[in-house]
Amino acid sequence: MLNRDERYAWLALKAVPGLGGVLCKRVIERFGSPMAALRADPSKWATVEGIGFKLADSLRSYRPDDTAIARELDHVDELEYDLIGLTDPRYPILLRMIPDPPPYLYLQGDLRPEDGRAVAIVGARRASGYGRAVTEQLSRELAVRGFTIVSGMARGIDGWAHQAAIEVPGRTIAVLGCGLDIVYPREHDELREAISRHGAVLSDYPLGSPPDPVNFPKRNRVISGLSLGVVVVEAAENSGSLITARLALEQGREVFAVPGPIGTKTSRGTHALIKEGAKLVEGVEDILDELLPQLEAPADETPARDQAGKLRRPVLLPDEQAVYEYLSAEPRHIDELTTSLRLPPAKTAGVLLQLELKGAVRQLAGNLFIRIE
Repeated sequence: MLNRDERYAWLALKAVPGLGGVLCKRVIERFGSPMAALRADPSKWATVEGIGFKLADSLRSYRPDDTAIARELDHVDELEYDLIGLTDPRYPILLRMIPDPPPYLYLQGDLRPEDGRAVAIVGARRASGYGRAVTEQLSRELAVRGFTIVSGMARGIDGWAHQAAIEVPGRTIAVLGCGLDIVYPREHDELREAISRHGAVLSDYPLGSPPDPVNFPKRNRVISGLSLGVVVVEAAENSGSLITARLALEQGREVFAVPGPIGTKTSRGTHALIKEGAKLVEGVEDILDELLPQLEAPADETPARDQAGKLRRPVLLPDEQAVYEYLSAEPRHIDELTTSLRLPPAKTAGVLLQLELKGAVRQLAGNLFIRIE
């Protein structure tokens, strides 16, 4: 857990006028931490792509609102929430890869490395019995196979996806479009507590932020950013679920859609996605066929020992071997791996996650990775 000064620095950095998610990520990569960035001479900020001399010069007069930040930190502590920044090892690797990740997240529950194997299931709030049955089946079958189910804790598809994952039991993550201290919708109070015990509840909105409609597209980018793929079960035209699917495509993630009855309002959105190239889902195998090749090692892989009794390095799949060989003791940025090895961003993140779990690479601050010999 970050100490109070470190958490203060994250809040203060995000409050810098004109500093959005993209620029904040670049600043952290340049200086290594928000504390170092805030202490740096403003002229050095001008060396960050996109900052410019005007914004850098305005930093000379920037003074954080100490009272407001102190009040926010006190509230976080009172509610026993956590605050994790981009450089925190717990910060989800897939989310860190998007162009504009939240600089920090409010957290209730816990995040684990295995949450990198995440699939989002989203859909209509006013869903049908068919939609509910499909959602619960897909969520259970994915959770049984070790995937973390991500959704937005809304009524309908979202809530059923979370609940089915919990009942397996499996892991699930809810992303809110309001402050972490607000339960929305109110009838999901018990579900919210269950999610925090079986995974995590996340938000990048300050405590007390209401669930305003304008918040949800931004929330949706976090849902897709956390996930290897997004499954849309039922969705009307121009719905929030379609926004999530399009954000997933922009982030290089897989998009799946469940077909529904012809002519129904909640089938139009999913059918439109299928026409646009989304993977049609008739069962969980359609999802696994796309994702497992990126993630799974051979089924017979077990830790092997040499004649001296020392553990041998686990067997690496071809993509894992390529990434491992490209890395060295010199830190390399994840974007460099994606570009040089010509791998999709989501696949690069998945491969790095597997290599971390196998003890073959180590992640450093600022999206940097080194090889462990």
